[in-house]
Amino acid sequence: MRDFRDAKAMAQTLRESLTTKSVTISHSESLELVSRMLGVADWNTLSALLHAERRDPIAPAARLKATTALYPAIPLRDLVPFPNATYPMFVGREKTMHALNQAFEGGREVVVVIQREAAVDDPRFSDVYEIGILAQLLELETLRDGTLRVLTRGLRRVALRSFAAESAAYQAEVAEVGEGVARDARDLIRRIYQRFQDYTAAHGILVPDIWLFFDQTRDAGQIADTVATRMKLPIKDKYELLATLDPTTRLERIEALLDLSQRPVSADYAATKRRALDHADRRRHQYATLEHLLLALTEDANASAVMRACDVDLGKLTQSLVQYLDNELKHRVIETGSAEPTAAFKRVDQRAAFLAQEVGYPEVTGVNALVALFAETRSPAARLLAEHGVSRGRADKAIVRGLG
Repeated sequence: MRDFRDAKAMAQTLRESLTTKSVTISHSESLELVSRMLGVADWNTLSALLHAERRDPIAPAARLKATTALYPAIPLRDLVPFPNATYPMFVGREKTMHALNQAFEGGREVVVVIQREAAVDDPRFSDVYEIGILAQLLELETLRDGTLRVLTRGLRRVALRSFAAESAAYQAEVAEVGEGVARDARDLIRRIYQRFQDYTAAHGILVPDIWLFFDQTRDAGQIADTVATRMKLPIKDKYELLATLDPTTRLERIEALLDLSQRPVSADYAATKRRALDHADRRRHQYATLEHLLLALTEDANASAVMRACDVDLGKLTQSLVQYLDNELKHRVIETGSAEPTAAFKRVDQRAAFLAQEVGYPEVTGVNALVALFAETRSPAARLLAEHGVSRGRADKAIVRGLG
């Protein structure tokens, strides 16, 4: 195989062969299949590797030391990239497109900067954060709507000295930044390893190779960046991790973000959880399930406001939940003792805390629990919500409008 275009040809051949056998797959699905046949996780990774291998030799860019250097620049509204990670970026602003064209004609390196406010369409130096990423361009694709999809790989942090539009393209003058030497962080890395497993489980994040990475790597800075890349955080929180140059301090901040005790529970949601356990105890049920929790959420001021915004008849939903609990769970009755939350109940509670963290809520509310419940797609609670017209999309729209 010479380059990524050969892989595309293989995908096309595979697709045509399957069509003759009455099996239809999309072009993107055939690309993913070819990637797995070649032992690579996905098409983006394969394309990046092959494109990097076929790249014509070019003069290496001068490393930034005491002096500064000028690069084409890409301002981002809603993404904070980190070193050693590959990102697809979608570009529509004309000045950014010109910057990409300049980069591909030159050293294929750009400075990626992060905007302070996403609403700013034509950012200036005061509109972007001080720390950015020097990135390598791997692949460029023009989409049907005229925008560009570019695959980049973060190389290292840089400090911005200037950022402006020159000759119809964004440019940034940057200087090298030193990250210092990490202190012994073995215990800290071990704690983050354990907490990050809970975090990925709560969010349904598939990271099959990261645990092997933890076993093989002792670079505190690289571990911090790898975890930060996969965490779902507000832009400001992610940028603070990017701008934290000391590797051990960066790990300590990540540990704090992974610590659920940092996000307090609102008084209303605490009462809702107690009410869910009471619903189970009154029925002498052995476990408090998601259906008990949803019944309690119908009485939660915040969660019920979102459900009403989705045109739910709370009386009918409550009746359906009571019928389910009284009829379907009567075999789970115990003589003595208190109900224990099921694993699904605990997952939703944990996921709610992470969701509150992601959207910047000062405390966990019933709204976060309601949204967290949608991920439990096999539960009767999620099924009943769907039957009564409550979907994740409709709930999100209600929350955006300020309800709940």
